[in-house]
Amino acid sequence: MMNFGKTASAVLGMGALLIVLSACQKQEGPAERAGKEVDKAIDQAGQQIEKAGDKIQDAAKDDKR
Repeated sequence: MMNFGKTASAVLGMGALLIVLSACQKQEGPAERAGKEVDKAIDQAGQQIEKAGDKIQDAAKDDKR
């Protein structure tokens, strides 16, 4: 599961970098708005995946007891 955490962190980091870089522009067009929405959706999905992974790990630990 350690690789999953690294992958999720990389995805979230890239999303944050994209948001920071897109903030440098003065005017925002429809493509920029759509890109931000995609970034937000990816961030939220990553968070949900991490939560699901944590729950799976917790359940596996409980089964071993």
